[in-house]
Amino acid sequence: MAIEVGADAPDFTLDTQDKAKWTLSEHRGKNVVLLWYPLDWSPTCTTENCSLSGDLGAIEANNAVIVGISRDSVWSHKAWKEANNISYDLLADPALDVTKQYGLQHPKVSFISHRATVIVNKEGKVAFVQVQEKTPEARDLDAVKAKLKELA
Repeated sequence: MAIEVGADAPDFTLDTQDKAKWTLSEHRGKNVVLLWYPLDWSPTCTTENCSLSGDLGAIEANNAVIVGISRDSVWSHKAWKEANNISYDLLADPALDVTKQYGLQHPKVSFISHRATVIVNKEGKVAFVQVQEKTPEARDLDAVKAKLKELA
């Protein structure tokens, strides 16, 4: 079951595509958009991440930072990010440790995450959770943007 709105967001540190450490608590004071997606190189994931890269300015204008999270390796993330001009960090969660903390491991395909969005507010609380039950379906980006405007 996915983490609930109002819960304290579990802190974590994961590697970015550049092998740098990225820690959630270091972004307190900003709204953090955590975008779980099943796999690099898949059609829906590529479309969504490219679309969000184009909207990055609008997202950041709402005092927010965005990161993608999947089980793929840092090397896959780096190649995929460069090939698709994705403008934000991609975090590697190969053993799905953070994914499991947030209750987002896919129940039918246990080696991937759900396609899900979690917004952590400036105080470190979960402010928004959206889980796509059907993996091929894209997330509702309008709902994400509306919540960010509300939290700004």
